[in-house]
Amino acid sequence: MRFSIDTSNGVPIYEQIVRQVTFAVAEGVLVSGQMVPSVRQLSTTLAINPNTIARAYQQLQSDQVLESLRGRGLVVRADAAPRCDAARQAILADRLRSVLSEALHAGLSTEQLREMFEQQIQNL
Repeated sequence: MRFSIDTSNGVPIYEQIVRQVTFAVAEGVLVSGQMVPSVRQLSTTLAINPNTIARAYQQLQSDQVLESLRGRGLVVRADAAPRCDAARQAILADRLRSVLSEALHAGLSTEQLREMFEQQIQNL
């Protein structure tokens, strides 16, 4: 799995890591029992403070996505996929709600929004 960090998007780096791991588990890119890179390894690869990586991993453990295997490292929990899928949907729904709210407050009609949505889907 490759991590991509964008320092200019306003989302804290640790949260970007949490989201990327969560989405990867939801998509099946990371599977049950698969190890994630160590804090030191990921810190070196991304040139990020190890404390930031550790904070993301602690959050993922708290969210029951990762678990620690003594002496080996962190692995994806066996029951993480459904939880990650639900989290992914909640994150994306929240982002969509925010965009729709902004568009409606800017004066766009629901029909204009539907047309824009359909056009963007076709572009993808």
